[in-house]
Amino acid sequence: MSLYGKIVNRQEKIALVGLGYVGMPIAVAFAKKADVIGFDVNQVKINLYRAGIDPTHEAGDEAIQNTSVYFTADEMDLRKAKFLIVAVPTPINQDKTPDLTPVISASEVVGRNLTPGSIVVYESTVYPGVTEDVCIPILERESGLKCGVDFKIGYSPERINPGDKVHRLENIKKIVSGMDAESLEEIKNVYGLVIEVGTYPVSSIKTAEAIKVVENSQRDINIAFMNELAIVFDRMGIDTNEVVDGMNTKWNALGFRPGLVGGHCIGVDPYYFVYEAEKLGYHSQIILAGRKVNDGMGAFVADAAIKEMVLAGKSPKNAKVAIFGLTFKENCPDTRNSKVEDIIVRLKEYGIDPIVVDPWASKQDAIREYGVTLTPMEEIEDLDCLILAVAHNEFRQMSVEQYLKLFRDMPNDEKVIVDVKGMLDCRQTTVAGVRCWRL
Repeated sequence: MSLYGKIVNRQEKIALVGLGYVGMPIAVAFAKKADVIGFDVNQVKINLYRAGIDPTHEAGDEAIQNTSVYFTADEMDLRKAKFLIVAVPTPINQDKTPDLTPVISASEVVGRNLTPGSIVVYESTVYPGVTEDVCIPILERESGLKCGVDFKIGYSPERINPGDKVHRLENIKKIVSGMDAESLEEIKNVYGLVIEVGTYPVSSIKTAEAIKVVENSQRDINIAFMNELAIVFDRMGIDTNEVVDGMNTKWNALGFRPGLVGGHCIGVDPYYFVYEAEKLGYHSQIILAGRKVNDGMGAFVADAAIKEMVLAGKSPKNAKVAIFGLTFKENCPDTRNSKVEDIIVRLKEYGIDPIVVDPWASKQDAIREYGVTLTPMEEIEDLDCLILAVAHNEFRQMSVEQYLKLFRDMPNDEKVIVDVKGMLDCRQTTVAGVRCWRL
């Protein structure tokens, strides 16, 4: 009987290594069809899952409370599984080079507990070649087993979009690859248990790795183009969002808008691609240019806020400034690689220590990652400038009048609102006489 057949008959188990925004939803989905072990080195996270609490908000507390996933921080539990999925983050170093530490550590853990007949599938975003050139030697060294003889390997890039309740694991086509035809068939069948729209098998592991970094690099470049337009339109006195709205009336418009590009995918993956390309002697012309534009948008937004305050007759250093939003995207608690930090850093260069509000972000994460103490919304008052950085639903639902009540008692034309995500209706702010700047 195939491994897939044994998993369906619950004779063998699936294990998820890494229970974050990607791994946890996969574990919960598979648990509806098979026996699943959910492993993470973070005991605090495991305790939350065991208590029925979902800190990622991806599956929700109810789903965690009702799932049959066996949550554990004991790596020896992995020995009970034959199909292991590695879904750990792949960040970058300070010099923008890939930081493979999490993937290497996870491979060591899996290797120490790998049993004959297993298949290991990596979902972490990496540059082409990492799975075969970096991970396989670690698995062999730690397990004493031979890849291709005692165990098989595959790669299936994660495509989960944190915070997105429409495009979910089940309805996103899944790229799958294996080291040979047999492993590919097993991997395709196993993922077919939970991917309702089907899988997309490709010819090699390197091809699958390349698909992931390229699809995110493409988005990064498109957003960089819109950000560059926004910088130029700002000098021209043209509303970028109005231009985009008009452009999007054409059937072949792509729908991209300017914004802050952070997080663990789009703001990181292009560097993985560029890193490998440069090792092969090719220096990126377009991808790095897009990265440079996007990495500079936080400072651009902060500079715009300073300019608007000066035009409003304020002394920026003495102004009370609040930033609404710290996570890297709306309706998601993930603060990793948030470009809101760049706004904060730039404002501090001007002597401004902004207040930060975010109902989604973890207070502990905000302090640990950025040294930011989050302030509750109800404590916000007497503002001179408000920067709407992240489009959480809680912020979108507020009216212009509600925002104006957060300012000190002064004429509306002295109140500065910097609307990064275009949440407010320009016509309403114009009628109110507010100094409102949009990216």
